[in-house]
Amino acid sequence: MSDVTVVGSGPNGLVAAVVAARAGLDVLVLEAEDTIGGATRTAELTLPGFRHDVGSAVHPAALASPVLRELGLLGETGAARGLRWIVPELSYAHPMPGGGAGLAWRELERTVVGLGADGGDWRRLVGPLVSRIEGVVDFTGSQLLRMPRDPVAALRFGARAVDQGTSLWSSRFSGPVAPALLTGVIAHAAGRLPNLASAGAGLLLAAHGHAGGWGFPEGGAQRIADALAAELRRLGGRIETGVRVRELAEVRQSRAVLLDTGPGLLRTARLPRRYVRALGRYRYGSGVAKVDFALDGPVPWAVAEVGLAPTVHLGGTRSEIAAAEQAVAAGRQPGTDGAPRHPFVLVTQPSVLDASRAPAGKQVLWAYTHVPAGSTFDATELITAEVERFAPGFRDLVLGAAASTAADLERGNANLVGGDLSGGATTLAQLVKRPVVSRTPWRTPVDGVYLCSASTPPGPAVHGMNGWYAARLALRERFGIRLPELRA
Repeated sequence: MSDVTVVGSGPNGLVAAVVAARAGLDVLVLEAEDTIGGATRTAELTLPGFRHDVGSAVHPAALASPVLRELGLLGETGAARGLRWIVPELSYAHPMPGGGAGLAWRELERTVVGLGADGGDWRRLVGPLVSRIEGVVDFTGSQLLRMPRDPVAALRFGARAVDQGTSLWSSRFSGPVAPALLTGVIAHAAGRLPNLASAGAGLLLAAHGHAGGWGFPEGGAQRIADALAAELRRLGGRIETGVRVRELAEVRQSRAVLLDTGPGLLRTARLPRRYVRALGRYRYGSGVAKVDFALDGPVPWAVAEVGLAPTVHLGGTRSEIAAAEQAVAAGRQPGTDGAPRHPFVLVTQPSVLDASRAPAGKQVLWAYTHVPAGSTFDATELITAEVERFAPGFRDLVLGAAASTAADLERGNANLVGGDLSGGATTLAQLVKRPVVSRTPWRTPVDGVYLCSASTPPGPAVHGMNGWYAARLALRERFGIRLPELRA
């Protein structure tokens, strides 16, 4: 019997396991699938030699993560462990209908110049967050029922979330490019637009784009999971794959159990009625329909600079993206009657900077569009047409494609309920209630059982902080081990 059992080997579960093992405890990780990593996996999904990210692909939150830094997975120490980070000069791009593109360079002033008349407003909106990025990361990187360490950063962030999360958002910019550029980032958090929670998530990502950058690991997201697993094994921890935990009773022998899963597994235990009612009110968001492409060469973007950006947002103007996201939130499938003609599409093309991802001269491209939860819609043709819209000739480069519907994503990873990549809908209520309202939401009513997944604060993204908070709490309460706080 281990001291600590972690269910799930996503980045949060692996971080929790490493933290516990560093404290000298015997740790066992159980993973239902045959490979570790959860949504941070990389595989040959199309053709041999083409390595695609199964889930997450670009990780700005990882580069700003206090716990990944503490565990030695960033910078030179990370590189020595086989985790080399690629940080692009152009964080993300947004081609516009009719020509031109919004370009978010890592250098803020270069972005400002490129946005012309709206550049000053972009600087005034995002610049104060970049200048206090540590305070912003600290404020957004935990549960919100606490006093922020940097109140100025928190106030700046909150004011800007109101600016871009309400009807005020139409008064910020005068031209079409800057608002479209920002809305593409805000739309990462699927849901109706504008809304405060999505605006907050988007502004944090935009600030990262000019601070630490939108980096990703050379070789694919799998390298993050592999580096954490290697550290765990070095410390004596164990990982067992192909072990599906169906009931909480199966792992209750350990003194502490940490669940890198949605809260659904808790329902297999006896719970107080109040907690059951709270879990019943927890909501998941829209799903995604994803397509991976093996390409015969670089994407022929009409605006050449777009080819420098590993992340590209498609969808047109701010109003077009908002209309597309509203339709999905209302349950309408992209590409069907009643839905806007052009959906929002998030594209990643990591091989523009990472030659290890495809054979020489070839490239990989990963793209998704939001769909109603649980959808079985195959988005291959829809996404192909949308990329072709901004990159004429793209279709002719496709050597192979692999589609994953929202339902497929859940079948491959039970944590992606309905194909939701965020572990729960991104709403203002669920920023506080994740999955319950508590100063310590990682603790459950089941003695010795803690949640550490994206269904807890600080929510989604690959940063491992959910695992850190849950492990720190479990170590203190179950073993009397007190760990110091981490600072951004």
